[in-house]
Amino acid sequence: MQSLDYKFAGLGTDNAPGQEARQRIDNIDDLLVGEPLIGKAVDFSHGDVDAFQPAPLSFDAFAAGVRLGGRRAYTEYRGDAAIRDVLAERLADFTGAAVSGGEGLIITPGTQGALFLALASTVGTGDKVAIVEPDYFANRKLVRFLDGEIVPVTMNYLGETDMAGLDLSHLERAFADGVRVFVFSNPNNPTGVVYGPAEIAAIAALATRYGVTVIVDQLYARQQFDNVAYTHLRAQDADPEKVITIMGPSKTESLSGYRLGVAFGASSIVSRMEKLQAIVSLRAGGYSQSVLETWFAEPIGWLAERIALHQAIRDELYALFGKIEGVRTRLPQAGSYLFPQLPKLSVSGGDFVRILRHQASVIVTPGTEFGPQFDDSIRLNFSQDHRAAAQAVDRVALLVERYRL
Repeated sequence: MQSLDYKFAGLGTDNAPGQEARQRIDNIDDLLVGEPLIGKAVDFSHGDVDAFQPAPLSFDAFAAGVRLGGRRAYTEYRGDAAIRDVLAERLADFTGAAVSGGEGLIITPGTQGALFLALASTVGTGDKVAIVEPDYFANRKLVRFLDGEIVPVTMNYLGETDMAGLDLSHLERAFADGVRVFVFSNPNNPTGVVYGPAEIAAIAALATRYGVTVIVDQLYARQQFDNVAYTHLRAQDADPEKVITIMGPSKTESLSGYRLGVAFGASSIVSRMEKLQAIVSLRAGGYSQSVLETWFAEPIGWLAERIALHQAIRDELYALFGKIEGVRTRLPQAGSYLFPQLPKLSVSGGDFVRILRHQASVIVTPGTEFGPQFDDSIRLNFSQDHRAAAQAVDRVALLVERYRL
């Protein structure tokens, strides 16, 4: 009987948020130079929900769900019908294309749950799946777990352009070569770039021409800076039965603890996702589903203030990295991520990440999580206490100088 260890070996959860305490740092003393740097510990691997508390009235909605008892605890597998109808109307307004709450929407345990269900419903053994590099680390890991074949597509995010930098000719070659599914995040995780209208229109046209299913992760679509233009793929001229959009209130709204995600679009894919969810997790937490009634219904001005606070942190951290000789990064247009490319160091990228944690109390995600070629990059989620985040980047800068070749 064939061992399944190969499937799980590639999942690599050591760098997942909250897992840093389980990491071993063998022979770390051989890598350390100088004295430890003193400062407040900052975990850039995920957003700080203490610095940015959950959206207003979310707990009240949760408590109301608890009071409903079994009526809310045991919803349909795809989620409470009344909540889905409310979400369908709001998401249709937001994205510019109709959403069916009855047939084309499913509530999931987080957007991570939605991503797994969507890929597992569209990717079979040997299927070719186009994945942007860099892009969200789980895309690659899940496709491998499902025994799909990854077809990487280049994105020149550091190029001088208003676009995300996706190589559309490369994408078309991949589609022509038999790719069945294309999965990508917009805004891009880890770079924070937003795909321009021409890029999204081209992706839609290519997917239609070649019959490719597209899964687009729009987790940060509400948190945009500098009035950047945002184009929803599902509102373009693409086959609606081959597009799934994933969103959720975990990040911008700081509701990650409720574990809520939503996938909407192709009814045939949503139907598959429901069948799989019924086996894997039954449903998203019933009481938590009540919290979605507050999504897109926050008090007037709340979202603008939340975005402004994040933009202020973004601007300062971007400026601080800009002062480090040899660092290259792109100003994020949306989301909460910076993806700086570091100069040549005397240690590997993975070792530098471990050194940061040990000597500076700074946790970052290694660039190799987003593609094997990004050993010289690190990802930071800047949704943090502003002052502590800036001080942590100062310590990163000091260690870059300490280990610079």
